[in-house]
Amino acid sequence: MRRSESAASCGLCLVLAAVLAACGVEARAADAPWQWLWVYAPCNFQVDKNVDELLALMERAKKAGYNGMLVADHKFGRLQDRPENYYRNLARARRAAEALGIEIIPAVCPVGYSNSILVNNPHLAEGIPVRDCPMLVRGGRAGAADQRDLLAGVGGFEEDRGGRPTGWNYVDPCVTRDASVAHSGAASARLEKFRDAAAHGNGRVTKKLTLAPWRQYRADLWIKTQGLSSPGDVRVAVISAGGRSLNFTNLGVRATQDWTEHHVLFNTLDSTEVNFYAGIWGGRDGTLWLDDVTLREVAGVNMLRREGCPLRVTSDDGRTEYAEGRDFLRWEYPKMGRVPWPGEYEVVHPEPPLVLMPDSRIREGQMLRASFYHTVVIHDGQVCACLTSDEVFRHMEEQVRLIRQHLAPRKYFMSHDEIRVAGHCGLCAAGGRTAGQALAENVRRCTELVRRAEPQAEIFVWSDMFDPNHNARDKYYLVGSTLEGSWEGLDRSVNVAAWYFGKRSESLEFFSRRGHRIIMAGYYDASDVKANVDGWRSAAANFQGVCGMMYTTWRREYKDLEEFARLAAAPR
Repeated sequence: MRRSESAASCGLCLVLAAVLAACGVEARAADAPWQWLWVYAPCNFQVDKNVDELLALMERAKKAGYNGMLVADHKFGRLQDRPENYYRNLARARRAAEALGIEIIPAVCPVGYSNSILVNNPHLAEGIPVRDCPMLVRGGRAGAADQRDLLAGVGGFEEDRGGRPTGWNYVDPCVTRDASVAHSGAASARLEKFRDAAAHGNGRVTKKLTLAPWRQYRADLWIKTQGLSSPGDVRVAVISAGGRSLNFTNLGVRATQDWTEHHVLFNTLDSTEVNFYAGIWGGRDGTLWLDDVTLREVAGVNMLRREGCPLRVTSDDGRTEYAEGRDFLRWEYPKMGRVPWPGEYEVVHPEPPLVLMPDSRIREGQMLRASFYHTVVIHDGQVCACLTSDEVFRHMEEQVRLIRQHLAPRKYFMSHDEIRVAGHCGLCAAGGRTAGQALAENVRRCTELVRRAEPQAEIFVWSDMFDPNHNARDKYYLVGSTLEGSWEGLDRSVNVAAWYFGKRSESLEFFSRRGHRIIMAGYYDASDVKANVDGWRSAAANFQGVCGMMYTTWRREYKDLEEFARLAAAPR
């Protein structure tokens, strides 16, 4: 059993026994309460009604036996210029928690789901490189030279053989050409009766394509649906020859919608051959139509302009490098990362032209090569910040300072979680550093900045990005290199919130052996609350240092709050 820091320093058996009783396996009586019994409770403190609901939840939680609330707010990313009611509501929550004897644990350092900290500067997102993109000067402006639609002749579904669209490398059995419905032209692809055609329910069209490596491509398609039971499973997938997914953006399709255009942006990374899929995975009921599917190379979409993401524009042969401010105006899209508000990124936007200056050395009709960095949107709006930018740390340090000023917490929860784009930019990859090494340094610096603000603070972090049984591995999403070794930056004094139910025993063992104290993030909107709690508790019985449980809901569903607490505290 690992000692707490205070027990280690004084060496008193009595203190050690208290720590063991609080969170050790052998020393804890079967019916002893957890040291930490928390509830995850995100809240928008700018809305008075939301804070009223938080305070009511706080009272419920206290009555049920909870002693902590992990509180997150997107607006924590920039606290210095909020309206007065925001600060009043923080004070209300603090007073209520103190009166009830329940702790508020604020979520800070949003590394992974970074949009809230990117409010301060959208260019601090992590970037993926585009290398030597051909650009052609037309009318004093340069843009992507290759304007071809790489799906021309097939994306409109105008041709068929036996009722099945032609020109694709593979078409799932449920896909037919529909000459009665079209967005444009004479036909579309109709997908329905998914399970009748195949047990898996997949309905997709697939095209094998040869693309340039380290380039930026945009796919657009028009979608119509009627009574579709799983619209979230409609997507575009781009898979490299080696099996790596290059796109993770959700399309946002609705169960029933008229013709609507959807978009995807992806980087080929080092791939030269890909399989392009459009359609539905695991379809059940309803009908889906696809039409006007296009794919072309683009330049400058969600382009980042910051240290570590250099821009380089050269002649076609690479011998002449052109200078921003001399040969062309600053190249950027002014609204990048600011639509509909700062910190939110469009999946695609109009390509910003590279505009020549009057005395430019670049000539009309000249072919150029441009290298730059861009970010991408993951799933439903997630954008990740650079792991190593000093400016990111300055914003997080200011966040922690103001959180301390307004909430005076004793505990802080670092929000390192599902970091899906990392390790590409010049700062993160400097000196051959891996993404895992960059993340190790990041969490070390985040821990230090919390300690500077509050030396006695207890610090927590999500488990996944530091767990080799979970996301701390190679080839994770669009991370540029392995995440192995990220855990080396995690000080033993940092407590870990383990949340991977599928490998809970392996996860608990890993962090227990490293000497961390652990809180188990359970529930996760499970339909069987007892099975979830019992699963965590039975796994915890085998390891030292497991000190608590947290009711963790991502749907803000609190109907099982009391039942979870009862099951968590029940004798074994």
